Amino acid sequence: MAVTTVVPRPGATRPARRVDRPRSTGPRVTRRAQARLGILMVAPLMVVTIVFFVVPLVSSIYYSLIDYDGISATPAFVGLGNFIEMFSDPEVWHALGNNLIWIVLGTAAPLLLGLAFALLLWTVKRGSRFYRLALFFPYVMPGVAIGITWGWIYDPIDGWLNVGLRAIGLGGLATGWLGQPSTALLAVLATAIWGACGFVMIIFLSALQNVDQELIDAARLDRANTLQRIQHVVLPQIMPVFIMVTTVTLVGGFSVFDIVFIMTQAGPANASNVLGTYAFTNAFQLNQISYGTAIALLITALSIPCAVALNRLQRRLSIEGMGS
Repeated sequence: MAVTTVVPRPGATRPARRVDRPRSTGPRVTRRAQARLGILMVAPLMVVTIVFFVVPLVSSIYYSLIDYDGISATPAFVGLGNFIEMFSDPEVWHALGNNLIWIVLGTAAPLLLGLAFALLLWTVKRGSRFYRLALFFPYVMPGVAIGITWGWIYDPIDGWLNVGLRAIGLGGLATGWLGQPSTALLAVLATAIWGACGFVMIIFLSALQNVDQELIDAARLDRANTLQRIQHVVLPQIMPVFIMVTTVTLVGGFSVFDIVFIMTQAGPANASNVLGTYAFTNAFQLNQISYGTAIALLITALSIPCAVALNRLQRRLSIEGMGS
């Protein structure tokens, strides 16, 4: 609809001609269009979230409240019985303890090693692409391939690790790394750390490209040594990225499953058992699907609050302008 406006003409004796001007639609229509566009763009993500997260979560809660063995058509409702049994199960606490070891070492070691590799490659010009590919390659390898390969390396007789130890006169340290309860978990953890360092290095290396070189030069003029420059200049600028990588590795420590199952099947004598493998054993080997689902929900309940807290910390640091 248009508004008719009379435009006077100087010196004219007849009525001025009328000019039609379009009526302004105002900001309301623009906001509605933006809202529709936003809903259209978010809709695919919402559908994926509902199908692959909300529905499985609701289904898991349902199965944790019944006694389902995978066969019975009318499983009995047990309420919180599976959770009560879970918290009184000593193997759950043992597996949780292994998860905590994995979280501490499996988070700290990749962060430190990945940051060290990134800082070393930050200023390397010649051959930097080769080094990046060589260090990142383990991360893109399938978990099955990594587990089998390192299983050969840890072989008690012909494994490269024991052969190397004997070659340098440290044969007394040679042992069955995956067959000893005291070393099985740490051996698998070392393999996982080796596979994760490349990912951490690439993320840190990308963040380091945005570090302000002028601040580093100023710190160098102030006679700050390398460690002081890293601590007071570099780390504050990449701290949001540091928190993000910490979140990914920490949550992975709660949900670890594949590498442990491939290399040790949670053995020997459940020495390397973690919550993920214990949930799998109960659900798919012992046909205690409801009990295994309850353990899986425990993993979710432990990992989500940590992820949310670290994500909020990352956002706060980004808003404060500490990040690159």
